[in-house]
Amino acid sequence: MRIMMGLAGAALLALPVAGAGQQADERFRPPSGGYQPEAIIYRDANYSGPAVAIQREESNLGLAWQVRSIRIQRGQWQVCTGRNFTGKCSTVTRSEPNVASQMRRIVSMRPLGWGGGGGPGYPPPRPQPNQSLRGMAAEFFPAPTTNGYRVRACVRGSATAACAARSADAYCRTAGWNGSKSEAIETVGRENYLADVLCTRSGY
Repeated sequence: MRIMMGLAGAALLALPVAGAGQQADERFRPPSGGYQPEAIIYRDANYSGPAVAIQREESNLGLAWQVRSIRIQRGQWQVCTGRNFTGKCSTVTRSEPNVASQMRRIVSMRPLGWGGGGGPGYPPPRPQPNQSLRGMAAEFFPAPTTNGYRVRACVRGSATAACAARSADAYCRTAGWNGSKSEAIETVGRENYLADVLCTRSGY
């Protein structure tokens, strides 16, 4: 049988749990025929124990247990130890049978695009939309892209904070702003990309 696990504000689908006596609510099943990203988080190592399938951005999972393993079905995922994607964050691009101890208290997670998992029959990595939140005096880009592809923190050399700041300033100017007020570096695999860039009129 399949049961639902009540995570706040999430349309989450739980995996089978031995001995469960409840039936799944059809309203929470994901639409069929789609290719939405999906990651399954497990309470125990080696993909065992209670589990929950995540198919969209979740700012507060509200789990009662720590995550010991993650199976990536489709996409790549950012997992964070704080609500609203704060605290220590890491990008997961492939299944992890034993999550590192410092990342087991996962509180929020969100899909970043395609890559890892999937298997035959699923689409290959593809360009992602450049999502942002725009205000009167600033615009926030959680994962800046150019032509659908992530912007590197540094084009040449190591990804230092100073280099990322220059890259963010250049990116903001191409987006019609004067510069970047703040930015972060996100490591995906072995690549370093700009993240959480706040473009403003004044820049610094």
